[in-house]
Amino acid sequence: MHPVKKIEIIANSFELGKILDALDQSGVHGHAVIHNVAGKGLRGDTEDLDHTMLDNVYIIAFCAPDLLKPVVDNIRPLLNKFGGTCYVTDTLEIRSVRCVS
Repeated sequence: MHPVKKIEIIANSFELGKILDALDQSGVHGHAVIHNVAGKGLRGDTEDLDHTMLDNVYIIAFCAPDLLKPVVDNIRPLLNKFGGTCYVTDTLEIRSVRCVS
């Protein structure tokens, strides 16, 4: 196992491409996206936005700890301009290099 940073972003789906580009430019080349995320935040419920261009997305990505600063430098301006939240936590990755069938 080795340490990695888990990056979780909840943002407007309209900005998904910009956020994924920013992650890629930061050296984070893998991610998962969950569309149509509903919930409640500081601004209230978001479930009334279903099936519109304003749906929220949940993005999860992992990176080496030394890549975190470029990620924050690239993601923060997008979140400041378009809204959204980003959480970073420490976690461990178990890397599998050999599949046994």
